[in-house]
Amino acid sequence: MKAAPTCPRCFGPLRPPSAWSSSWRCGPHGDVLPFQPPIPPSAAAVEAITRISRVPVWVPWPLPTGWLVTGFAHVGDERSGVRATVVAVSGPSLTYGPADLLLIAEEPGVGLGAAFAGLESTDPGTGFDQGPPHAKIEVKGHPAALWCVTAACDRAVYVGEALGNWLWAVVWPAEAGYLMTLAELSLRDLRDHDQALDLPFGAFSPRLEAPAS
Repeated sequence: MKAAPTCPRCFGPLRPPSAWSSSWRCGPHGDVLPFQPPIPPSAAAVEAITRISRVPVWVPWPLPTGWLVTGFAHVGDERSGVRATVVAVSGPSLTYGPADLLLIAEEPGVGLGAAFAGLESTDPGTGFDQGPPHAKIEVKGHPAALWCVTAACDRAVYVGEALGNWLWAVVWPAEAGYLMTLAELSLRDLRDHDQALDLPFGAFSPRLEAPAS
């Protein structure tokens, strides 16, 4: 049986739409969009998520050496459309063994990036982008700035803006955060049809499940 959607802010249970309300509802957070159960990586998964997504589906391309695409997740449904996406990639770090990176694109207020970061708020908060950026990556051929935000101690979190949406990068372990500053990542949107990416798929990433705070 398929797992039920959960809250994108706390990964808790939701009350589904009913005759009295068309919204999914979380006890602590009220009406929210549903975080759908994560799905293993495959070409079919790419097609399914990109078909109804209103936000980018970011993937680093080319991938760092030895890295694989290890899963997908999204917030939304057929009625609302996909309003947040998550792409997991995993591979070797330079000195700390295996590492995992979640790239999250979301509309403001969804709260999924903050939840994976281990934050209580829905967005990075006022003033997160004060001062020079801590990392710069390439997004569809254009530079994008990212700032490191304080989060749960076992992960590194960077956030910025791209194409009018939040862009979160959550890296485990925290020491592998160098990936955002040294790896010269270039992001592609899997919704774009003018590309032929032969994505290498790996085993499903457990990081797509609700993380410990």
